[in-house]
Amino acid sequence: MPRIDRYILSQLLTLFGFFALVLVSVYWINRAVSLFEQLISDGQTALVVLEFTALTLPLVISAVLPIAAFAASAYGTNRLASESELVAMQAAGMSPWRLARPVLVFGVLVALMVALLVHALVPMARGRLTDRQAEIAQNVTAQFLRAGSFQYPVRGVTLYISEIAADGRLIYFFLEDARDPANQTTYTATEALLVRTDAGPRLVMMQGMVQNLRRTGERQSLSVTRFSELAYDLGLLIDPAVSRKRDLRAYPTLRLLDPDPELLAATGATADKALAEAHERLAKPLQAPVAAMLGFAMLLLGGFSRFGVWRQVIWAVIALIVVQFLSTAAENQVAGDASRWPLIYVSPLLGAAACVTVLWLAARPRRLRGESGGAAA
Repeated sequence: MPRIDRYILSQLLTLFGFFALVLVSVYWINRAVSLFEQLISDGQTALVVLEFTALTLPLVISAVLPIAAFAASAYGTNRLASESELVAMQAAGMSPWRLARPVLVFGVLVALMVALLVHALVPMARGRLTDRQAEIAQNVTAQFLRAGSFQYPVRGVTLYISEIAADGRLIYFFLEDARDPANQTTYTATEALLVRTDAGPRLVMMQGMVQNLRRTGERQSLSVTRFSELAYDLGLLIDPAVSRKRDLRAYPTLRLLDPDPELLAATGATADKALAEAHERLAKPLQAPVAAMLGFAMLLLGGFSRFGVWRQVIWAVIALIVVQFLSTAAENQVAGDASRWPLIYVSPLLGAAACVTVLWLAARPRRLRGESGGAAA
């Protein structure tokens, strides 16, 4: 790589590190505050909060890096122009296409970072986060098991435990489920045990009975069943209707491109949604070179001015906003109908076309001025 390319690339990478650190810190702190409030209210420790915020960090970084690439490219180009280095390079005969080469290399490097995140680190972090959320859900369920007081986990459910033994046994257990007025069930047991399974927490009641009161019109019927052992799903105390599904983002990209029935059953998603998630990951790295080139190309429009290039900076920001708006609009369309996943690639393609157009316009004025000068002669 020529020395001038290495110089521009080193400037961009230095600025990129600064902007990436600032933006990631802002996004991460904002996310950490919301997680802190949620987890602390559930009785979790500060270590759990730190773990959860760390697991969200790869996703935050992957979203921030293209923006940091744009900021580094625009700021670096502005500094080169203000210090007359850009004018000297152009006076030496370097065209906008030639100057764009190190910027494109810079964008590709950032794209590789984003690809590593979205295809490897983010799925690993989301998978771990999903598992930890399931464990936390079990812990939240267990917090309702308190001795000596009536608990109301959800509306219509009453829970009472007389005593909790040193070995974990729940002595004299009472549970009333009156969520359905026409079908009320009361569980009483001499003792019970909380058992953790792969399907969630289970309460095993021993030496008790179940009283079921049914109402049909004006008629009522009471049935009593005595048992020696009975298992009850404590997960119903938190979410009585919906079973927890695994997040699509926790699966590798290759598996999403060819989703199997096991994956679809575990996530509750369709094959189109799995494909949409995979193609969204494939398109995500393309935003980095587009953002970097927009920040550079827009600042080449217009000639040298002692007032700076603030107008070009505004146009660069507007161009980035338009590209991001198209990306968000495409994601919304795909969210409504996953079969529209090709729309995901529209935003980076239009952004690339805009960069080529702007570079072509930046290279035209010299030729036009030369032609007009020749005609005047």
